[in-house]
Amino acid sequence: MDLSFIKKITYLINTVILFLVIGLMWFFYVCKAGFLVYFSIPTMFIYIIGYFLIYKEKLYAYLLMVYIWLTFYMCITTICLGTGYGFYLYCLSMIPVIFIADYMAYQLKGSRPNAILISVMAGLGYLLSTGYVKRVGPIYKSEALSEVFWQFNSIIVISFLIYYSFLLVHNIIKSEEELRQAAYIDRLTGLYNRHYMIDKLDETTDRIEGSYLAMLDIDKFKSINDEYGHNTGDYILKTLSEIMKDKCDGETISRWGGEEFLILGKADENTDTISFAHDKMEKLRQTVENTEFKYDEQKINVTVTIGVAEGEKGLSVDNWVQKADSNLYKGKNSGRNQVVTNL
Repeated sequence: MDLSFIKKITYLINTVILFLVIGLMWFFYVCKAGFLVYFSIPTMFIYIIGYFLIYKEKLYAYLLMVYIWLTFYMCITTICLGTGYGFYLYCLSMIPVIFIADYMAYQLKGSRPNAILISVMAGLGYLLSTGYVKRVGPIYKSEALSEVFWQFNSIIVISFLIYYSFLLVHNIIKSEEELRQAAYIDRLTGLYNRHYMIDKLDETTDRIEGSYLAMLDIDKFKSINDEYGHNTGDYILKTLSEIMKDKCDGETISRWGGEEFLILGKADENTDTISFAHDKMEKLRQTVENTEFKYDEQKINVTVTIGVAEGEKGLSVDNWVQKADSNLYKGKNSGRNQVVTNL
């Protein structure tokens, strides 16, 4: 949720309320509720000022102004016309809405309203206005269109509650997805990280047959960092990640740690798993070897060694990863730039 989106919503809501006030002003005139007609004039100015505050991004000031005045306005309207018109419902609807507004302000890192204090004020306004009407009666005895207005005000209040509740849930879900992505995605490469891959491997153990793990390591990466600098190393990691995304489409790829990557794949049906995995990883290895890595006008020769392990029923995740890692180090210790399987 960004500020421009909040401003658009606030403009819309401010406009809806302004037109409601204008419509109610006409209704008050028909009901011969003279005080409410005149009281609607400063109310209109409140929402006209609201446009200026929204434009200047003074949303905290706008929120306080509107909530205080709206509570006051609806209390006065209830006292004047009674509870039969349902204006007091707006006081109750403001309680959940102010907490939603508080959450939005928190997300935007802006000034947060005192939701509890404003809710107490709205609750007191409701109790005082309805209590006065119950004890003394409304100032104006008109019953004109009371049932229609009860339905109308109920629909408006319910609509606001549904919309704001939807907005709240939508943004909570979006925030959780962003947090989950931040927890599972490696920031440098854009690949999944070790935590995600471990969870993925745990899910895979129930259907491990036909699956394979490939542990990939960049050859002599420390020497590259020492000779060309860490920015060059980062460039190689990112470029290699893009190559893997392209060549390992359908596989789950993670940055396991440092210059090591772990690839989880599944062989095609009716094919030998380890042969399928070896052929695919060999194509990846050749692509890396034949790719020109160039950073700051410097060409760097990059190769990778890959250890592959087939998934077997009853094999634990730790042992599966260990087998791929062992094959990787067999390749590292026997010349590098090769694919080693557990054939």
